[in-house]
Amino acid sequence: MSYEPRPIDTSRVILPEQLSDLTEQLSENVHEVWARQRISDGWTRGPERDDTSRKHPNLVPYEELSEPEKEYDRSVAMETLKAIVALGYRIEKGG
Repeated sequence: MSYEPRPIDTSRVILPEQLSDLTEQLSENVHEVWARQRISDGWTRGPERDDTSRKHPNLVPYEELSEPEKEYDRSVAMETLKAIVALGYRIEKGG
């Protein structure tokens, strides 16, 4: 069986600059959700990833992640926001 990923086409979506704060908040939340699930599954922090003993070096607060790790979370958050817009929704900050 061959799998070919087909994400929503967001190539034409340009997010407004004012969404940069939202992107960063969502990035942190992506990490927090991931970490909560890992901890719930019995994982703890360790010097390197070890699936057998359920250790992972990124089980730390978002602020302590390396910049490449933060960029991964930002990418997920930004693509989510772009997908929302590509599907015809608007993103507005409420009052």
